[in-house]
Amino acid sequence: MNKQLIECVPNISEGRDITKINAIANVVETVEGVKLLDVDPGKATNRTVITFVGEPENVIEAAFRLIKKASELIDMNKHSGEHPRFGATDVCPLVPISNISLEEAAKYAHKLGERVGNELGIPGYFYENAAKEEKRKNLANCRSGEYEGLKEKLVKPEWKPDFGPAEFNTSVAKSGATAISARDFLIAYNINLNTTSTRRANAIAFDIREAGRILREGNPSTGKKVLDANGEPVRIPGKLKAVKGIGWYIEEYGIAQISYNLTNISITSMHVAFDETVKAATERGLRVTGSELIGLIPLKAMLDAGDYFLRKQHRSLGISEEEKIKIAVKSLGLDDLKPFNPKEKIIEYLLEDDTKKLVDLTVTGFAEETAGESMAPGGGSISAYVGALGVSLGTMVANLSSHKAGWDDKWEFYSDWAVKGQAYKNKLLFLVDEDTNAFNKIIDGFRMPKSTNEEIEARKQAIETATKYATEIPFEVMQTAYNSMEVMKTMVKEGMQSSISDAGVGILCAKTAVTGAYFNVRINAKDIKDRNFADAIISKAKDIYKKTCAIEKEIMDYIDSKM
Repeated sequence: MNKQLIECVPNISEGRDITKINAIANVVETVEGVKLLDVDPGKATNRTVITFVGEPENVIEAAFRLIKKASELIDMNKHSGEHPRFGATDVCPLVPISNISLEEAAKYAHKLGERVGNELGIPGYFYENAAKEEKRKNLANCRSGEYEGLKEKLVKPEWKPDFGPAEFNTSVAKSGATAISARDFLIAYNINLNTTSTRRANAIAFDIREAGRILREGNPSTGKKVLDANGEPVRIPGKLKAVKGIGWYIEEYGIAQISYNLTNISITSMHVAFDETVKAATERGLRVTGSELIGLIPLKAMLDAGDYFLRKQHRSLGISEEEKIKIAVKSLGLDDLKPFNPKEKIIEYLLEDDTKKLVDLTVTGFAEETAGESMAPGGGSISAYVGALGVSLGTMVANLSSHKAGWDDKWEFYSDWAVKGQAYKNKLLFLVDEDTNAFNKIIDGFRMPKSTNEEIEARKQAIETATKYATEIPFEVMQTAYNSMEVMKTMVKEGMQSSISDAGVGILCAKTAVTGAYFNVRINAKDIKDRNFADAIISKAKDIYKKTCAIEKEIMDYIDSKM
């Protein structure tokens, strides 16, 4: 069963004292199974965003310890900073990452809040998806008045805390309050301007953010507010949904920024927020110089940004993940104020384990590993790797054709084929290691104890299951390599003719991959006791092999006719 994973992103009201910041952040890894992903302090805001991930029970235990430590080390009586805040641990959102819903995450938020109130005596509110009443969904409402207004707020019946004491005692005066939530993945994203004016930065923020600006009579900045029938201010909505934003001046950098919270990146992405801000700034005589990511970002958001800017350039989208991220970083100016390291900012990269992979070896290292005394990697892994090299050649031709002078009207056609090629390549690279993993499962089965009848039966079943899997993986290599031939076949006939030989070599590699994997299917299927399964997979494999041979002959004949 797949693990449930949630991310926790507490914001603490300390961004300058690194000793305190580290002491608070490091407590999360005192909980087994919790991984600290990022600690991002801001001097001007005097606020640090901390990110960690793990299974739900472990994460809320880690969050509790962090809130406790923050309340011990941070004195809100002495705090000042640019960012709105009302507590030592100002906000503590829980974010579903995998195999868990927002509704389930909200239950964990409630569990954490009750414990914080009862055991630590810290008051607080549940917001967003954990909110228990409508007006508390919005964090800005919960935090209105900030720390300075907390004494009066806590005693108001309509703002009685969801957890903790409803009084501003000595302990609360030091800790302040905490807002706890369950929410979708939020990106904290600042855009840099070539101005020091907070007012002009705010004007752009009001153009863009969903809440927009208040409608006024006469002068749009100082005129009398226009009220609706209920006496509430009428608002002019901004351009983008699911966006919150304000302008501020950052003394650390000597510039004004627009600070956005992108609350649902499936509605408004980082790159769309950036481009719309560029347009709004230009209209107001300002220039965007770059941007800054606070905390972490999902890999998909970075890849989507790369694709967006590649499309604007009429460039192929079928390039490597690494290159797409470079395009995104440079296009958004994420390295404008300080270096941007994808390995430290993209959540999936931080979650990667340290397991040694064949595909991470150098070409020489892979060859040496194969040539050693171990039986793995063997023919199956090599077949997958040869197939990956073959479709890489086809993808190369597609990318070259997409960028060929005079073919600008066909760039999307070749880009689509390059994207297909990248998908086949990635699948085959995964199968390089998975073939070796499958072989190792058989070895593990043979090493199982066999002292009792139960142990003998369990061992026999484990070996059978592992052998089936070790047959299915090379069959998958066959299917993937065979399917990938469509990329090379199209490039031989419709790609740059000066690269016809490269696409032809790709076909030969795919044929080798299919043949090698076919051998592995047959030799592993010999040992399967379930002959119905074995006969069926061998029959399907034989059919793929025959079709592969036919395509290889067709393409080789075609290339010969063009040489």
